[in-house]
Amino acid sequence: MAYDERLAQRVRDHIGPHPGIAEKHMFGGLAFLYRGNMAFGVIGDELIVRVGPEATDAALARTGARLFDFSSRPMRGWVTVGAAGIADDGALCTWIDEGHAYAGSLPPK
Repeated sequence: MAYDERLAQRVRDHIGPHPGIAEKHMFGGLAFLYRGNMAFGVIGDELIVRVGPEATDAALARTGARLFDFSSRPMRGWVTVGAAGIADDGALCTWIDEGHAYAGSLPPK
C-alpha cells in the first residue's frame, strides 16, 4: 500500500529536523519513530497515532478517529485518523504531538 506523500510532507513540516525522530517504511506506509518507538505514521491517506492504552477512548471520541486495525487485529493504544480529523494543520499537529509525547514516555529502544 502506498502512502500519501502530501500528508507525509505535512507531518515532516511539523516535526522539522528533529534528531530523535527517524522515518521507516512499515505497515505498507511510512512510520515516524521517536527514540526507536513508533509515534505516528501515514498509511494511505490517513494518519496513525500511538496514543497509549489509557488515552484510546478519549482519542476515539474525536473527529475522524477509529481504532487502528491492521490485518483485522484492532490495537488499543493506536488510532487511525481520517481526512476529517486532520484537515487543518492545527488538528494534524495536535495528533502528532500526542503521538510524540506517548512515544517519549517509553524507554528508548
